[in-house]
Amino acid sequence: MQLTQITNNPYAQLMRIDRPIGTLLLLWPTWWALWLAAKGLPTLKLFVIFSLGVILMRAAGCVINDYADRNIDGKVKRTANRPLATGAISSAKALQLFFGLIATAGILVLFTNMLTIGLAVVAAVLAALYPFMKRHTHLPQVVLGAAFSMGIPMAFAATLNEVPHIAWVLALGNLLWTVAYDTFYAMVDRDDDIKIGVKSTAVLFGEQDLLYIATIQGLAALCFGLVGQSLSLGPWYWLSLATVVGLFGFQQLIAQERGRDACFYAFLNNNYVGLVLFVGIALSYI
Repeated sequence: MQLTQITNNPYAQLMRIDRPIGTLLLLWPTWWALWLAAKGLPTLKLFVIFSLGVILMRAAGCVINDYADRNIDGKVKRTANRPLATGAISSAKALQLFFGLIATAGILVLFTNMLTIGLAVVAAVLAALYPFMKRHTHLPQVVLGAAFSMGIPMAFAATLNEVPHIAWVLALGNLLWTVAYDTFYAMVDRDDDIKIGVKSTAVLFGEQDLLYIATIQGLAALCFGLVGQSLSLGPWYWLSLATVVGLFGFQQLIAQERGRDACFYAFLNNNYVGLVLFVGIALSYI
């Protein structure tokens, strides 16, 4: 009963506490980077800082996203019941929550180093900009991918006090992966988005959507392969990468008819992509 009360709270819904998939999709790449930078288990301090930071920043991103979309969410089937769309929470309260979450995450970053703090500022700006991009470009998923990838250079910076080039290769792979899975997500709302003038890669790609997604997934896998080669990761990593490619193929298969439920399931399946790659990285250092 208590859990139900929490998830039914409009503030919890605004922060998507009842829907952890976004947190997981942000958490896995951050953990990849922490393990790779430390060549094994990261320090408990950095693990806690980055894990809590991910939770806070994902919540902040959801809040500012709903604030930006407060006047259009009511016109989209999937988002019509969001707290700002229904008036359960005011715009002013939502902004107060957003800045509170950002400030709390900022306090955590202060326990790292100056390079990490500088990268955190960039991450916060990207997170705040993303929701507004869908009004100006068909590539808001690229901005989201950049925001979702900033935890990677930050993890390397906090661990090594530098960001080696391979961290940017991993970040690029994650950006591409994010564009791919968020395009599946955007395909769920595509019909509604076209009617109200919201832009996305799903709208841009049109009937060639699955072909574009497959190409982007292939490029992401290539980046992940370059990371494994450069860092001389073992067979567990390559097995995990092969499994990731199989999962990409599975997502393509289930989304063939482009139904809302199928596209959403393809999106959700990416949690396993992040998990499998993390397991491969972790086992490579045991």
